[in-house]
Amino acid sequence: MNHVEVLVTGLLLAVAALGALACRLSVPYPIMLVLGGAAFGFIPGLPEVRLEPELVLALFLPPLLYKSAIYANFDDFRTNLRGLTLSTVVLVLVTMAGVAAAAHAVIPGMSWQTAFVLGAILSPTDPVAAATIMHRLGAPRRLVSGIEGEGLFNDATALVAYRVAVAATVAGAFSLADAGLRFVFGVLAGLGIGVAVGLMSAWVRRHISDPQISVTISLLTGYAAFLPAQAVDASGVLATVAAGIVMAIRSPEVLDARPRLQGYFVWDIVDFLINATLFVMTGLQLRAIVGGLDDYSPAALAGYAVVVTAAVVLIRLAWFFAVPSLTDFVDRRSGRPPRRLSASWRLIMAWSGMRGAVSLAVALALPLAVGDGSAFPQRDLVVFLTFVVIFFTLVVQGLTLPALVRRLDSDDDEDTDEEIRARLVAAKAALAEIDALDAEEWTRGDTAERMRGQYDYRARRFAARLGKVEDEGYEDRSQAYQEMVRLVLQAQRQALVDMRREGRLSNEILNRILRDLDLEESRLEAT
Repeated sequence: MNHVEVLVTGLLLAVAALGALACRLSVPYPIMLVLGGAAFGFIPGLPEVRLEPELVLALFLPPLLYKSAIYANFDDFRTNLRGLTLSTVVLVLVTMAGVAAAAHAVIPGMSWQTAFVLGAILSPTDPVAAATIMHRLGAPRRLVSGIEGEGLFNDATALVAYRVAVAATVAGAFSLADAGLRFVFGVLAGLGIGVAVGLMSAWVRRHISDPQISVTISLLTGYAAFLPAQAVDASGVLATVAAGIVMAIRSPEVLDARPRLQGYFVWDIVDFLINATLFVMTGLQLRAIVGGLDDYSPAALAGYAVVVTAAVVLIRLAWFFAVPSLTDFVDRRSGRPPRRLSASWRLIMAWSGMRGAVSLAVALALPLAVGDGSAFPQRDLVVFLTFVVIFFTLVVQGLTLPALVRRLDSDDDEDTDEEIRARLVAAKAALAEIDALDAEEWTRGDTAERMRGQYDYRARRFAARLGKVEDEGYEDRSQAYQEMVRLVLQAQRQALVDMRREGRLSNEILNRILRDLDLEESRLEAT
């Protein structure tokens, strides 16, 4: 077995082990990945890993961005458009400038161009760990959507700024006018390409019935938007996000149930594998990166790391406590009612600004050389500081965030009521359609009556939960029914497994029937 096979095998085993350990310890997997990745880098005997910079962005970034876009809550984004715009544009630029100023001030020999590259790398947030924690603890959906929306859209601003800063470093010069034109072109062209790719993907998937091909097209759509945009010097990030948003809007109309259901599971796995691979492979590069920092003493490196990390964290804290107060003042002066955020909400949003896979990918994508052929200035130091900030924000902030969420002075009743109302509307629509179908010649009266009873009970149960009708024990009876169905389904699974063990059932047929039983069980919460 050669080095490549050993590396790939070890990488897969490491990813699986870290994921299992994260589940065992009940912590978000990015936290365990960054800890494990850092440890792997210093295991004796492991081969040195060097990723091609051009490959990192093109391979890892499109699926991460596309997955976030297709499962985003767009209505919540529209509701908080002003706050989201401030966080995804202004806060990104403020963070970039603040980190650049701090790095330039304390790190000897760091040019403004390199400092702005570091600031651009560290300016976007990664919502994976924070959103996982909040979902698990039942935080209000508007709060979670704010974190996810910021993490989705601030990538665009940060990576456009990153490209400008890298170009200035490689060329050794900076032009504000040229940077402004690049920014405008990148935004407009990226959006245009993304919308076109999203519409094309929706059209193609509408005419494809095979769920495997449909999901494969979904996996490739991010690349189909990102790569052409990058080729014409537009924003590949905006193109990918725009394609994902278009597909998210169109998918309920163009996709059947099977590709949509399979897509949920496939994208969860892909997202985990990409994040895991990035963290573990970065860990494998850490030894070489640290080895390239011989010109700096450990004390100096620690000092630089503390200053840059403090800048990232403190700028965000100051922003979320200062800007909402300013916008409240502006609203009062203009006669509009202020949209207040409690101190606990502000603190949670500020403390949720963790850095992750996107920052890691763009740090690894830094060019190895500049225009004159010399090495990219202080590249290893930039990657090292990026990893340190990611390590701190994921581990320290990620492990302390649950304590803040538990003290949140709000609950999720509004989200629960919204879901119940939606389920009630769906049940009423089902009853109306059953009544219409009952008049058709090809339907049977007993079948329609059986379905009508099921959906009528469901409608009365949800109406009772909303207080619209008197509760006659619907919830208790529903829970008892669901438990009974689970036990019956489990008995069927066990009987099938016994058949396979006795050689009377093939594994292929077993898995096909198990999938149907699993889908039946997945519907229980809606009954």
